Amino acid sequence: MGAPIDIPSYAALLDATSASRDLATLRRAHGRLLVGGLAHHRFLRSKLCAAYARCSRLPEARHLILLCPRPSAFLLNSLLRADAPRSALLLFHRMLSSRSPPPDSRSFASALHHAAALSSLRVGRLLHAAAFASGLLLDPDPLVPNSLVAMYSKCGDLASARCVFDRMSRRSVASWTAMIAACGAHGQAPDAVALLGGMVADVGEAGLDGAAMTAVLAACARGDAAEAEVGRRVFEMMREGRFGGVRPGVEHYTCMVDMLGRAGQVEEAEALIGEMDGEPDDALWAALLGACRAHGRLDVAERVADLVYGHTV
Repeated sequence: MGAPIDIPSYAALLDATSASRDLATLRRAHGRLLVGGLAHHRFLRSKLCAAYARCSRLPEARHLILLCPRPSAFLLNSLLRADAPRSALLLFHRMLSSRSPPPDSRSFASALHHAAALSSLRVGRLLHAAAFASGLLLDPDPLVPNSLVAMYSKCGDLASARCVFDRMSRRSVASWTAMIAACGAHGQAPDAVALLGGMVADVGEAGLDGAAMTAVLAACARGDAAEAEVGRRVFEMMREGRFGGVRPGVEHYTCMVDMLGRAGQVEEAEALIGEMDGEPDDALWAALLGACRAHGRLDVAERVADLVYGHTV
């Protein structure tokens, strides 16, 4: 490793180690900062904390925070994102109590993610109230409302998720995708498809992305025969380029294989994989093998195993 001699160079190096999760290089860089007397620089210490958190070295990240008399929001948010749910929520509570610094939209998004991970609707509602009091629900960036939709969905409260969504003054592509995914997770495929229509009207076909289409197809895959047929039509329209140029990727094929497999159409699912432009991944093969197992199609499972692993099951 070379030895950067200025703060921008060290910052770039720390960003690189964070992105690559290169703990060995990170520790060498930290050592050079200590030797060079730069480890206490506030900006670089924030970068160090973020890098350690990204490398899942939370004790080191917490130690760096303890050394800061007034840690920045960036520093605390780095730890909030990476920490375990309960520890992260305790840290968020301290931020909310001390307001030095006060939690921002990213802080709330991380806290809501952790509340969802714990399936704690009570904590999620308390965070909702705090976000409302902070005025963040009116922010032009809908990050917090989007996070609320996801949290309520994962905690089993679809009605509250929809209420937050309906009250949003501005919706991003991520907002629509979160609500579509929530409907799909709760078995409301017709609502998910209707939301896709609303999304097209709001952001236009050019604004659609692969994640939104995955959410719609996944919702249809969990539905009944009529909803599965809607999913087929949506998928065919994607293949024809009728959704703003969003072409089916491996995640969309996985949804379709799941959909066909649930209907017992295992050979059709196998044939669909053969029509892909790209290479199937493990999740796609797992979906097909799961369908084989559910419907007793050992013949198809043997072909898949021979193709993927070079031997029969």
